[in-house]
Amino acid sequence: MADEPLVLGIETSCDETGVGIVRGERLLVDAIASSVDQHARFGGVVPEVASRAHLEAMVPTIERACRDAGVALRDVDAIAVTAGPGLAGALLVGVGAAKALAVALGKPLYGVNHLASHVAVDIVEHGPLPEPAMAMLVSGGHSSLLLVPDVTHDVRSLGATMDDAAGEAFDKVARVLGLPFPGGPHIDRAAREGNRIAIDFPRGFTSGRDLERHRFDFSFSGLKTAVARWVETRQRAGEAIPVADVAASFQEAVVDVLTRKALLACKEHEVDHLLIGGGVAANSRLRALAQERCDKAGVVLRVPRPELCTDNGAMVATLGAQMVLKGRAPSDLGLPADSSMPVTLVQA
Repeated sequence: MADEPLVLGIETSCDETGVGIVRGERLLVDAIASSVDQHARFGGVVPEVASRAHLEAMVPTIERACRDAGVALRDVDAIAVTAGPGLAGALLVGVGAAKALAVALGKPLYGVNHLASHVAVDIVEHGPLPEPAMAMLVSGGHSSLLLVPDVTHDVRSLGATMDDAAGEAFDKVARVLGLPFPGGPHIDRAAREGNRIAIDFPRGFTSGRDLERHRFDFSFSGLKTAVARWVETRQRAGEAIPVADVAASFQEAVVDVLTRKALLACKEHEVDHLLIGGGVAANSRLRALAQERCDKAGVVLRVPRPELCTDNGAMVATLGAQMVLKGRAPSDLGLPADSSMPVTLVQA
């Protein structure tokens, strides 16, 4: 196989049909077909709607990716696909498509972990990952702190969300404030006009006792409830809700906890590179505060550009290419779609 393997990656873990093509450590194309507009009226992702959208978008998105990259499917050296975690039905569409391509083309298949892919994608943005690196993944379904000695086979979980993930809290608070779905971008936008210290919302799992039991874990359920109660109290009193201040104060509570725990993990594990990935990594305040605190701590911060933080095929193709480059054996064609695939299992 070539020194710079050409890998096609398929991502269908939630509501984005992503197809990426990577040559070695260089991104050729990242094609996305999103069904987010179909879910907006429900205020969240509907699994059956997402699965149907993947079925309809899969072939056109693959064709578009190959056309934009200027490659033919027969030229691809390997196929990579998200095997989990994610929505079961959505994953099945992607895994089924990847298996069909692998068989039809006679190419090796790599079933990879969605979360590890979020770590790997920064390779096409900022070059090879230091080993080890610290990774913080924050999205609608996950808030995780990971020690990553080798993204292709050694990912260690230090902490995770115990209830609502950060992105989920953004969506729920946005609903309380009357902002559209998905909530993250709308809260980020509203917060720019607000006062970050207007309201002192709680920081979960940051007290002395909590840090003993949940040192690197996250909890945003209490914060979400505190925001809802604050808003409800003022609504009952007939007072106007200062949406920008609430958004800014809520957002500050989230990013304060995330960055504080990430830097603590870097210090205690003597790691000098922090990578942030996942949809919430597109948040402007998280990026700014992380950079500020990393600079003070002497830690190098790596964050992909916003479009590579949300779910995409490029991240899957990147991890697949790393598998090929490091000589990892392909997955079996009988690989399952595992909706609860643990982050420590990089390859199915």
